Amino acid sequence: MSEEATNQPKFMSVDRELGIEIIDGVWAVGEARALEEIQERFNVSRTVAREAARQLEAMGLARPRRRLGLVAQPQENWRMLHPVLINWRLHSTQRMAQMRAVVQLRQAVEPMAAANAARIAPIPDRGRLMSLAAEMRQFSDTNDEESFIDCDNEFHEVMLACSGNELFAALGELVGIVIRARVDFDAPHPARQPTIIAHEAVAEAIFKGDADGAHAAMSTLLSDACHDFSGVNISLPTPTEAPTTPRQRPAATK
Repeated sequence: MSEEATNQPKFMSVDRELGIEIIDGVWAVGEARALEEIQERFNVSRTVAREAARQLEAMGLARPRRRLGLVAQPQENWRMLHPVLINWRLHSTQRMAQMRAVVQLRQAVEPMAAANAARIAPIPDRGRLMSLAAEMRQFSDTNDEESFIDCDNEFHEVMLACSGNELFAALGELVGIVIRARVDFDAPHPARQPTIIAHEAVAEAIFKGDADGAHAAMSTLLSDACHDFSGVNISLPTPTEAPTTPRQRPAATK
């Protein structure tokens, strides 16, 4: 068994636990932690501690400072579209904020991506979407939730990939993370009839080249998904909600 496997906290890697502490504010912005402290806390080698530090730095959660170690960074420095960071936020105290942000992003992007796919997707991709929608119904009938989620994930990845927009395609991994995270939110079983019907409608519209129909069907699908997470308010903010004041960036030092 590898050192990483034997020395990681249960169900968490070193970088994940430290990352969620930064997200939750347990590791305060500006606070420094030396690699030696991480080694001792998790009983890992310096190599493992350095790798954890590199992962946190890659997501903008922390930065190395000479003679200080790792320094936690404010939220405006985080790489918010990093799939790992999104996953961590979904399993932190920022779960509701992250889910709301992802749903709004999907509502802005996926209907347009579906419309694009209806216009330009190659025939094999159109056929694959039809097949995936049919497989989702089949796995629903057999109560195979894991296979259903796999198909759901692939459906959105294929649709985004054949939209003709490389930035839309790059969101496939992000959408997959959210689809799979539903099992941690005590959400209703994903293989419900409205979900299946909505996917079939999207696939059929794309297959027929009906851009308006694909846009409308995807909008309906995502609207239904908004209500699938019990206890998670992912609706748009109301005018009475106080806006979050962003932290000010510190002045650059000369």
